[in-house]
Amino acid sequence: MLGQVGDLFVIVLEALRRSWDVRHWWWEFVDQCWFLARVTSVPVLLVSLPLGATVALQVGELAWQLGAGSATGSAVFVGLIREVAPLASALLIAGAGGSAMTSDIGARNIRDELSAMEVMSVNPIHRLVTPRMWAASTIAVCLCPLVILAGASGGYFFNVVVQGVTPGAYFDGALSLVVASDLYVTLFKAWIFGFIAAAVACYKGMTCATSPVGVGRAVNQATVVTFMLVFTFNYVISAVYFLAYPPRSL
Repeated sequence: MLGQVGDLFVIVLEALRRSWDVRHWWWEFVDQCWFLARVTSVPVLLVSLPLGATVALQVGELAWQLGAGSATGSAVFVGLIREVAPLASALLIAGAGGSAMTSDIGARNIRDELSAMEVMSVNPIHRLVTPRMWAASTIAVCLCPLVILAGASGGYFFNVVVQGVTPGAYFDGALSLVVASDLYVTLFKAWIFGFIAAAVACYKGMTCATSPVGVGRAVNQATVVTFMLVFTFNYVISAVYFLAYPPRSL
């Protein structure tokens, strides 16, 4: 396990080492950004709408029992901005985009294309891994506003239309607990999670067994490992953030 962690760090550091040489990986970066945006934008909307509605429904029922129905907007927006948005974008990047990255690089590996690139004095990490890591980080950050808007729309429907809370109370409660630092930390977490998803996907693809079965197992392992790392880093970052900036009360 320690050897695999070391190999992963070697690939990540090697990919970062020549990140400044943008002209060699710019077009691959653009292609990967377009691919990730195409395969994740619609699913993230479809996931966020019912998720925000479910949070509003569950929290709204409890808030009505406590006589604080107008506080549902606060719970929905705080949950979406602080936790749901970066996690949803990262899981979609890992599930839809990361699996495609692993299968693509794994297929290149079993066809010996990576070795052929090395023979031609082309570093496969700089050419393939670097643009994918930056593209996944960029798209993960861009998906966060979509998650927040879609989740807030779902919460608005259940809280205002179904439960009868006024729109003014919904949005006033939403803005009472959210601060600018919450959004900054959310975007930072999304960037880190997208980076992790792409790094693990590329590592598993480059080190998979040279067979079709090995590629399939690498895709499965990359998805599981990414989920574990994302939730672990999310807990660490959230804990540090809450220690530095304690949540304010209504």
